[in-house]
Amino acid sequence: MLSSSRPAHPGTADSGDRIPVAVHAPDPISREGALSQLRRYPEIDLREENDTGPGRVALFIADTLDETALTRLRRLVRSEGGRAVLVVGALREAELLDVIECGVGAIVWRGEATAQRLVQAVVAAARGDGDLPADLIGRLVEQVGTLHRSAAGRSGGHPSGLSPREVDVLRLVAEGLDTGEIASKLSYSERTVKNVMHGLTTRLHLRNRAHAVAHALREGYI
Repeated sequence: MLSSSRPAHPGTADSGDRIPVAVHAPDPISREGALSQLRRYPEIDLREENDTGPGRVALFIADTLDETALTRLRRLVRSEGGRAVLVVGALREAELLDVIECGVGAIVWRGEATAQRLVQAVVAAARGDGDLPADLIGRLVEQVGTLHRSAAGRSGGHPSGLSPREVDVLRLVAEGLDTGEIASKLSYSERTVKNVMHGLTTRLHLRNRAHAVAHALREGYI
C-alpha cells in the first residue's frame, strides 16, 4: 500500500521468490554502493542494468530528476513493463506527479537510502504497492488537490468511475495503512482489499497503488 516509510520486512514478498533488481545509477560509485547494500539480502536477485522487463524492479538513482532521467523512467516502466524505485536527492513540486504518473510507486530520499530502506522500497515496488516518504505524501495530496480544485472550477465537477467501496479503500491507502489494517478497518478480508485494488487499477489502466491514489485525488474522490 501507499506507506510512509514503515520498517522493512525483508524476505516477505508474497510469492516467496527472489526479486530481480537492476541498479541504474549516474556514476560507478553510486552503482557499486547500491549493489553492495543489496547483496546482503538473499531475497534480492541482482541483475545487469540491461536486464529489464515485466517482473523486474529498476532501482533508479539520481541527484535530481531532469527530463532525460524522467524519460528513462517512463521507458523502464511503460515500454518494458518493469517496476521502479526512485532514489533521488531532491524532487521539485512540478516533478512529483509526473514521477507517480509514469509508474514509480516507491521513492527514497538519497540521504535516507540505507540498505534496509532500499530493500523495503524494492519489496513494495515488486508487490505493486506504494512506498513514499511521509513528506511526499503530504505534498502529493496538496498538489493534486490544487489541480482538482482548478479543474472543478472550470468544469463544475468530476467524472464518475469509482465505487464507494473503492473510494473507502483508497482513502485508507492514502493514509498509509497496509492491506491487513485496511481489511480490519473496513471489516473486509485481505483478499477482498487486494481484489478491490486490482480491479480498479486494471479497469482504469493505473500502474500501481500510488498512481491509483494520485488518480483518486486528481478526480476529487478523496
